[in-house]
Amino acid sequence: INPSVIENTQTAVTITGTNFSSVPLVTAINSTSGALIVADEVSFTSATSITAKFTIAVDAAYKLYVENPDGNAVQTGAILTVSDAPGWTTAAGSLGSFSGGNTISVTVAATNATSFSKTSGTFPGGLSLNTSTGVISGTESGTTSDTTFSFTLRATDAQGQTADRAFTITINLGANNSGQFN
Repeated sequence: INPSVIENTQTAVTITGTNFSSVPLVTAINSTSGALIVADEVSFTSATSITAKFTIAVDAAYKLYVENPDGNAVQTGAILTVSDAPGWTTAAGSLGSFSGGNTISVTVAATNATSFSKTSGTFPGGLSLNTSTGVISGTESGTTSDTTFSFTLRATDAQGQTADRAFTITINLGANNSGQFN
Protein backbone atom coordinates (compact mmCIF):
# COMPACT_ATOMS: atom_id res chain seq x y z
CA ILE A 1 0.00 0.00 0.00
CA ASN A 2 1.44 3.37 -0.98
CA PRO A 3 1.10 5.75 0.75
CA SER A 4 0.52 3.83 3.98
CA VAL A 5 -0.59 6.94 5.92
CA ILE A 6 -3.33 9.26 4.63
CA GLU A 7 -5.43 12.12 6.00
CA ASN A 8 -9.23 12.40 6.06
CA THR A 9 -9.36 14.05 2.63
CA GLN A 10 -9.80 12.00 -0.54
CA THR A 11 -6.47 10.30 -1.24
CA ALA A 12 -5.35 7.85 -3.94
CA VAL A 13 -3.71 4.69 -2.60
CA THR A 14 -1.77 2.33 -4.87
CA ILE A 15 -2.16 -1.34 -4.02
CA THR A 16 0.46 -3.70 -5.39
CA GLY A 17 -0.21 -7.45 -5.56
CA THR A 18 -0.97 -10.19 -8.07
CA ASN A 19 -3.90 -11.44 -10.12
CA PHE A 20 -5.97 -8.24 -10.06
CA SER A 21 -8.62 -8.08 -12.77
CA SER A 22 -10.59 -5.13 -14.06
CA VAL A 23 -12.15 -3.54 -11.99
CA PRO A 24 -12.00 -4.93 -8.44
CA LEU A 25 -14.04 -3.77 -5.45
CA VAL A 26 -11.81 -2.31 -2.71
CA THR A 27 -13.03 -1.89 0.86
CA ALA A 28 -11.22 -0.53 3.93
CA ILE A 29 -11.92 -2.40 7.17
CA ASN A 30 -11.45 -0.48 10.45
CA SER A 31 -9.15 -2.72 12.54
CA THR A 32 -10.85 -1.65 15.78
CA SER A 33 -14.56 -1.36 14.99
CA GLY A 34 -14.82 -3.53 11.86
CA ALA A 35 -16.59 -0.69 10.03
CA LEU A 36 -16.42 -1.00 6.23
CA ILE A 37 -15.65 1.90 3.88
CA VAL A 38 -15.94 1.22 0.14
CA ALA A 39 -13.38 3.09 -2.01
CA ASP A 40 -14.76 6.21 -3.71
CA GLU A 41 -13.19 5.09 -6.98
CA VAL A 42 -10.96 2.23 -8.18
CA SER A 43 -8.67 2.28 -11.24
CA PHE A 44 -7.22 -0.89 -12.75
CA THR A 45 -3.61 -0.34 -13.81
CA SER A 46 -2.43 -3.92 -14.34
CA ALA A 47 -2.68 -7.43 -12.93
CA THR A 48 -0.18 -6.29 -10.28
CA SER A 49 -1.36 -2.75 -9.50
CA ILE A 50 -4.61 -0.95 -8.76
CA THR A 51 -5.36 2.52 -7.38
CA ALA A 52 -8.19 3.15 -4.93
CA LYS A 53 -9.34 6.61 -3.83
CA PHE A 54 -10.58 6.79 -0.27
CA THR A 55 -12.25 9.48 1.82
CA ILE A 56 -12.19 8.06 5.35
CA ALA A 57 -13.53 10.26 8.14
CA VAL A 58 -12.44 8.19 11.16
CA ASP A 59 -8.77 8.12 12.17
CA ALA A 60 -7.71 4.49 12.67
CA ALA A 61 -5.76 1.60 11.20
CA TYR A 62 -7.44 -0.15 8.26
CA LYS A 63 -6.85 -3.38 6.36
CA LEU A 64 -7.90 -3.43 2.72
CA TYR A 65 -10.13 -6.07 1.17
CA VAL A 66 -9.82 -6.48 -2.61
CA GLU A 67 -12.39 -8.52 -4.53
CA ASN A 68 -12.06 -9.21 -8.27
CA PRO A 69 -15.22 -9.35 -10.43
CA ASP A 70 -14.82 -13.19 -10.57
CA GLY A 71 -15.18 -13.41 -6.77
CA ASN A 72 -11.54 -14.10 -5.93
CA ALA A 73 -10.62 -11.91 -2.98
CA VAL A 74 -7.83 -11.10 -0.54
CA GLN A 75 -7.39 -9.03 2.59
CA THR A 76 -4.11 -7.13 2.78
CA GLY A 77 -1.61 -7.80 5.52
CA ALA A 78 -0.43 -4.19 5.19
CA ILE A 79 -2.13 -1.49 7.22
CA LEU A 80 -3.51 1.80 5.87
CA THR A 81 -3.37 4.40 8.65
CA VAL A 82 -5.76 7.35 8.55
CA SER A 83 -4.44 10.21 10.64
CA ASP A 84 -4.58 13.99 10.57
CA ALA A 85 -1.20 15.67 10.24
CA PRO A 86 -0.20 18.00 13.08
CA GLY A 87 -1.92 21.37 12.99
CA TRP A 88 -0.27 24.36 14.63
CA THR A 89 -2.39 26.14 17.25
CA THR A 90 0.38 28.65 18.03
CA ALA A 91 0.34 31.49 15.50
CA ALA A 92 3.42 31.99 13.34
CA GLY A 93 5.64 34.97 14.10
CA SER A 94 6.74 36.49 17.37
CA LEU A 95 6.71 34.43 20.56
CA GLY A 96 7.55 37.60 22.50
CA SER A 97 10.18 40.15 23.47
CA PHE A 98 12.29 39.53 26.57
CA SER A 99 15.02 41.34 28.47
CA GLY A 100 18.54 39.97 28.13
CA GLY A 101 19.75 37.79 31.00
CA ASN A 102 16.22 36.85 32.16
CA THR A 103 14.65 33.43 32.53
CA ILE A 104 12.39 32.76 29.56
CA SER A 105 9.70 30.14 29.03
CA VAL A 106 7.32 30.03 26.05
CA THR A 107 5.25 27.14 24.76
CA VAL A 108 4.34 26.24 21.19
CA ALA A 109 1.51 23.80 20.50
CA ALA A 110 0.12 21.75 17.63
CA THR A 111 -2.78 19.33 17.55
CA ASN A 112 -1.85 15.66 17.06
CA ALA A 113 1.85 16.43 17.70
CA THR A 114 3.90 13.91 19.64
CA SER A 115 7.23 15.72 19.26
CA PHE A 116 8.81 19.02 18.24
CA SER A 117 12.18 19.86 16.67
CA LYS A 118 14.03 22.91 15.36
CA THR A 119 14.72 22.53 11.64
CA SER A 120 16.51 25.84 11.02
CA GLY A 121 17.56 29.09 12.64
CA THR A 122 18.87 29.95 16.09
CA PHE A 123 17.47 30.31 19.59
CA PRO A 124 18.83 33.00 21.90
CA GLY A 125 21.84 31.72 23.89
CA GLY A 126 20.84 29.66 26.92
CA LEU A 127 17.46 28.58 25.51
CA SER A 128 16.54 25.07 24.42
CA LEU A 129 13.49 23.22 23.15
CA ASN A 130 11.82 20.43 25.11
CA THR A 131 11.05 18.12 22.19
CA SER A 132 8.20 16.40 24.03
CA THR A 133 6.28 19.42 25.33
CA GLY A 134 7.10 22.27 22.92
CA VAL A 135 8.44 24.45 25.75
CA ILE A 136 11.34 26.75 24.82
CA SER A 137 13.04 27.77 28.05
CA GLY A 138 16.25 28.74 29.80
CA THR A 139 18.13 31.79 31.00
CA GLU A 140 19.13 34.04 28.11
CA SER A 141 22.87 34.61 27.78
CA GLY A 142 25.31 35.99 25.26
CA THR A 143 23.21 38.57 23.43
CA THR A 144 25.20 41.83 23.10
CA SER A 145 22.63 44.02 21.32
CA ASP A 146 18.89 44.03 20.67
CA THR A 147 18.40 40.96 18.48
CA THR A 148 15.49 39.09 16.91
CA PHE A 149 16.20 35.36 16.61
CA SER A 150 14.37 33.55 13.80
CA PHE A 151 13.84 29.78 13.65
CA THR A 152 11.54 27.13 12.20
CA LEU A 153 9.98 24.43 14.35
CA ARG A 154 8.56 21.12 13.14
CA ALA A 155 5.66 19.31 14.81
CA THR A 156 5.58 15.55 14.19
CA ASP A 157 2.73 13.12 14.87
CA ALA A 158 2.81 9.44 15.79
CA GLN A 159 2.69 8.43 12.11
CA GLY A 160 5.66 10.63 11.14
CA GLN A 161 3.60 13.36 9.46
CA THR A 162 5.02 16.85 9.93
CA ALA A 163 4.07 20.52 9.88
CA ASP A 164 6.60 23.39 9.97
CA ARG A 165 6.10 26.92 11.29
CA ALA A 166 8.40 29.98 11.51
CA PHE A 167 8.80 31.86 14.81
CA THR A 168 10.89 34.64 16.34
CA ILE A 169 12.02 35.60 19.84
CA THR A 170 13.37 39.12 20.45
CA ILE A 171 15.95 39.90 23.13
CA ASN A 172 16.11 43.55 24.25
CA LEU A 173 19.05 44.83 26.26
CA GLY A 174 17.82 48.39 26.90
CA ALA A 175 19.99 51.48 26.78
CA ASN A 176 23.71 50.94 27.36
CA ASN A 177 25.53 53.04 30.01
CA SER A 178 22.23 54.39 31.31
CA GLY A 179 21.59 55.63 34.81
CA GLN A 180 18.69 54.85 37.09
CA PHE A 181 16.89 57.10 39.59
CA ASN A 182 14.90 55.76 42.49
